[in-house]
Amino acid sequence: MQFYQKEIQLPLFDRGYHLITDILLEALPELKNIEIGQLQVFIKHTSASLTINENADPTVRMDFESHINKMIPENMPYYKHDYEGADDMPAHIKSSMLGCQVQIPITNGKLNLGIWQGVYLGEHRNYGGRRKIVLTAFGN
Repeated sequence: MQFYQKEIQLPLFDRGYHLITDILLEALPELKNIEIGQLQVFIKHTSASLTINENADPTVRMDFESHINKMIPENMPYYKHDYEGADDMPAHIKSSMLGCQVQIPITNGKLNLGIWQGVYLGEHRNYGGRRKIVLTAFGN
């Protein structure tokens, strides 16, 4: 069994949902050495998230942002954790709801995603900064 692990820092992204699949693939060319395995993608932050969804139509990502902002609004009077601004506590909730990692099968040296699937970074802060991702690929 082969193991590869790399920590990368993403470019700065605005608040919203962003396809990062190509960034991940570029960062880990060793995937081509794995016939059957898994890629775990983990984000080292509590105010951003990872998910897999539509990779073609950008309006899906826009709708994600609109809908989750209605589900988890800013400036709720019961939020206690607001030291870093109105987007702080909602960002933590969004991150927990969507999750901090995704796992993707590797088949014949490639990610075995569906034709319309891609990995999203959910940037839930107005000024989140450059996010760190740990990529761990393993298999035969």
